[in-house]
Amino acid sequence: MSATPNSALRAVRMGLLMSQDDFAKALREAGIPGASKRLVQRWEAGMTSTPRPIHARALEQVTGVPIEALGFTTPVPLARVTGDGRGGHDVETSPDGIPAATPPTPRAQPTTAAHTRANYSGIWLSRYEYFSSGRGEKHTGLHYVVVLQHGNKLTVRSLPDSSDSSLAIDLEVDGKVATGTWSEQTAADGYYRGARYHGAIQLVIELTDRRMTGKWVGFGKEFDINTGPWELVFQDASTSKAAMQQYNRPPVD
Repeated sequence: MSATPNSALRAVRMGLLMSQDDFAKALREAGIPGASKRLVQRWEAGMTSTPRPIHARALEQVTGVPIEALGFTTPVPLARVTGDGRGGHDVETSPDGIPAATPPTPRAQPTTAAHTRANYSGIWLSRYEYFSSGRGEKHTGLHYVVVLQHGNKLTVRSLPDSSDSSLAIDLEVDGKVATGTWSEQTAADGYYRGARYHGAIQLVIELTDRRMTGKWVGFGKEFDINTGPWELVFQDASTSKAAMQQYNRPPVD
C-alpha cells in the first residue's frame, strides 16, 4: 500500500516560504546535523509516520507549530487537555517534551471521483466572526491561507505575515460539503496572550468552487460553546513562492 503524502507538513513549509533545501538548513540549525532535502522529501511523501523525538523538537522549533499539527503520528497514544491559565487550553506534553496526540481516527472510505474532481489547491482568504465577551463586541479574524488538496482531504494553513495569529484547518470534502477541525494559536503579545483555541467547522462549497461558507463551533474560557460564520474565498490557484509572497500580508476587509 502506498504512503499517504503529508500535506500538513508541506503546507506549513510552503506557508513559511521555504524550499525543501531551506527547510533542511533550518532543521540543521535547530539540532539535526544530518537533515537534508531528502529527509524533508521523505517526510512530505508520508514515508515516515513517526519522527524521532529529536526531529520532532526541531520541527516544532522551526515551524512554531505543535508536532500533532504537522501530519505525523506521535509516539504518545493518549492526550490530556489542560487549561493554560490564559483563557485557552493546551495539549499536555509527554515526559520527553513532545505534545501528546489523540489516537488516529479510522481512515474514511474514499468518496467517488465526482466528489473530488474540483481542485481547491491555491491561496484563499479566510474570514470568520466571533464575539469577544471581554470586550463586549464582535470581531473579524482574517488570514490568507494556503490550501493543499490530496484526494478529498484539504490541508489549510495560514501565511505567517497575514495575521499575528496562526491558523490551521483540516477538511474532508464530501460532494459540496467540507467538514473538519480548526485551531488557532493567538499572538503571545496580543489580547488573548498566546492562548490556543480549537473546534469544528463545516462549510458548503458554492457551485463555482471559489467560495465556501458555513459555521465554526468552539468552546470559550468558561467552557461555553460558541459559534459563528466562517468563509473561505478563492484568491489564486498558484502555490508558488512568488504567489505566497504576494499574499503574505494582512488582508484588508
